[in-house]
Amino acid sequence: MERMEINKAFTLIEPGPVVFVTTNDGNKHNMMTISWTMVMDFTPKFAITTGPWNYSYAALIKSKDCVISIPTVDLLDKVVGVGTCSGADTDKFEKFGLTPVKGKHVRSPLIKECLANIECKVIDIVETHNIVVLEGVAAYFDNSRKEKRTVHAIGDGTFVTDGRKLNRRDMMRSKIPDGI
Repeated sequence: MERMEINKAFTLIEPGPVVFVTTNDGNKHNMMTISWTMVMDFTPKFAITTGPWNYSYAALIKSKDCVISIPTVDLLDKVVGVGTCSGADTDKFEKFGLTPVKGKHVRSPLIKECLANIECKVIDIVETHNIVVLEGVAAYFDNSRKEKRTVHAIGDGTFVTDGRKLNRRDMMRSKIPDGI
């Protein structure tokens, strides 16, 4: 084995799909691209890593809500574009041709073009690690979308996509908690 730089070790275990996180500060919608997400147990609780360096952070803290929107591989250029400009001087919905959809439980918008959207409330902030803990209050999945492959960041400007599903449910059935 070859030794690698320790500051690149995160690329070996990069988490789930790259997502958009939408916010609303009371005046305008905004969104950011996040690849640092985590599912917390078998619950509708999630964590994202962000902080004051992101323009959306102030809106997230003020409103105490957001939407996690899950884009697919066909939206990769928009994912990168949203993540490389600031909402301070850019209407990202307009610039990238994405459609905000009014949430039912939060002020932040869903994104119509995404495969799935999860309306969330902020339930905790772990400032020492820039972790925002969210609780999902409603989730939506667009079965009509032909493209369903999500995008995963490797951390160096490259991405991988989901491939085919490998089903081992029967093998794991006795290990999966009831209701899952």
